[in-house]
Order: sequence, then C-alpha cells, then structure tokens
Amino acid sequence: MSKISTNDVEYVASLAQLELDAAAKERLVQEMGEILAYMDKLNELDTANVEPMMHAMEMTNVFREDVVESSISRETALQNAPVHDGQYFIVPRILEGDEA
Repeated sequence: MSKISTNDVEYVASLAQLELDAAAKERLVQEMGEILAYMDKLNELDTANVEPMMHAMEMTNVFREDVVESSISRETALQNAPVHDGQYFIVPRILEGDEA
C-alpha cells in the first residue's frame, strides 16, 4: 500500500500552484510512493559510525591565494568607456526617485 494518496498529491500540487489532470495525479501517486519506498530502504542502513558530511565527495578550494597586485590606472580604465567624466563611468539612471 502506498504512503501517498491522491489527496496528498493534490495538496502538494496546490502548494506548488499546479493544476494536474487525473492521469498526472495517478502517475505522481505512483512515483512519489516509489520515492518514499526507496527512502524507507535507505533508512534501514546502519549509519551510526558514518561521520556527517556536507557533500558526498571531498571538496577542495580551487581558488588562488589572495595576493595584492598593482591594478590599472583610472585613465586606462576609462579609456574604452563610452561616457565618462574623467573620474567615473557615466551610466543611464535605472531607478526612479531622489536616491543618489
């Protein structure tokens, strides 16, 4: 017997704001039931000596070290800007209001 009923599927569909026809509801009852059955099977495993982890595989930071380096000058940065005032890039206003 499935742990999922048509009412359960309808409830989840309403939370997700989905409209399902009868065939889709029946298919989801079957699929969600299979998912829960598999979760029950996984719950049978002894995990007492398994250390909790964030990822199934060990994660390694692949970023480089933060090293301070010289940057380009303001004049060089503004060279290819379509519009600038010599100190800043000038861009179109996208927000309405008095905010600066």
